[in-house]
Amino acid sequence: MVFPTIMPANSVSGFNITNSLRFNDGDNAELTRTPGSEGDKQKHTISMWVKRCTIDSNQALFSAGPNDSTVYSIRFLSDSLYISQSSGFVKDTSRLFRDPSAWYHIVIAIDTTDGTQNDRIKVYINGVLETSFAENSFAGGQNLNTPVNDDVIHAVGYDTLNDAVPFDGYIAEFHLIDGTQKAASDFGETDDNGVWIPKRYTGTYGTNGVYLEFKQTGTGTNASGMGADTSGNTHHYAPVNLAATDVTTDTPTNNFATMNPLYLRTGGAPVFSEGNTFSDQSSANTLQFSTILVTQGKWYMEVKVVAVGGLAAVGISDPSIYDNGNPDTKIISYRSNGQKKNLGTASSYGNTFTTGDIIGMAFDADDGNLYFYKNGTAENSGTAAFTGIDTSSGYVIGSIGYNGEASNNYGNPSYAISSGNADANGYGNFEYAVPSGYFALCTKNLAEYGG
Repeated sequence: MVFPTIMPANSVSGFNITNSLRFNDGDNAELTRTPGSEGDKQKHTISMWVKRCTIDSNQALFSAGPNDSTVYSIRFLSDSLYISQSSGFVKDTSRLFRDPSAWYHIVIAIDTTDGTQNDRIKVYINGVLETSFAENSFAGGQNLNTPVNDDVIHAVGYDTLNDAVPFDGYIAEFHLIDGTQKAASDFGETDDNGVWIPKRYTGTYGTNGVYLEFKQTGTGTNASGMGADTSGNTHHYAPVNLAATDVTTDTPTNNFATMNPLYLRTGGAPVFSEGNTFSDQSSANTLQFSTILVTQGKWYMEVKVVAVGGLAAVGISDPSIYDNGNPDTKIISYRSNGQKKNLGTASSYGNTFTTGDIIGMAFDADDGNLYFYKNGTAENSGTAAFTGIDTSSGYVIGSIGYNGEASNNYGNPSYAISSGNADANGYGNFEYAVPSGYFALCTKNLAEYGG
């Protein structure tokens, strides 16, 4: 199994993105706004950072337009990036986007007045101008008007005309520039490792431009809402089917682990949701683990048990579990019947757990020790459940569901936290105190303590 690429946290300018907004496709979540007046309908730039959760599906990132004849859309068409306007243009990238752990920077820069057809729509991915397209047409002609910046409905994470294609994933640092065709370098830079990262945009926004930072958790269409515009224009977007828990700290400058939909071994089909933090295994016998593999460092996570059908378990797995063979021989876990199980051998350990319980797990990959907690209390009087684990090949962290449901919290829970506890570096949001010396599984901690 090849693990997806994790963006490092190195920076040149020191710009830090603190928040993103999690869109759950099952909720038909979106942000909407209808401008009160027209702006520039021939020139605009849209910049956003995106982390996908569902692969091989049709998902809208942004749309504008009141009807089929004029709708404008940026979407993933299966796994390509598809930019289109009805009877106007189509650009469908040859590049595919299949990494559920990566943050992608997408810039769509349009100037339909340009005399060179190929320069009217510029698509940048991670700072690079795309030149290879499966489909590339511009039927609308020079000086085409788009619905963007017109006084028609605009939507982030949704298609204004198609309820069947909502986005499933995270969006951060959303800019809409009215009246200018910008370059990717206005929004990003290359770090000291040669990786494309965000930088602060210092330009203007024009009449209908917006800047969405997702720093607020309110549901109103105002400065306290999730769709608050901080460009200075105060063009706030209205949150639809979004909750305070959808504002997360999983960002391009601090990428958190989630469950990995590409890394499953299952006796059925699990249904992931809430940004790949929640798993419904009601018809499945499923193993699910993190997008980040660790070989060193000390890491903490929590699993909220939502339903127990058969046995539930929390633990770690050797990544070779997805090769042929018996998966039980690769898992080290604490099970809902109170047993611990080490590579296929079960023995007594601690308390049973069930629906509503939150199981904490502290994995010391430096010394090879694994500890468990039930509702904040250490199991087995704080004695490690397992010691001397060989971590040379790395482990992934998560839960095992047998016909149940679970929410894996690597630091950005999909459920409300009553207390709120971060690690010693200030990262993550957990129900119970993070054990001393342990940290949330995110790239800033990885950069400091290794993975």
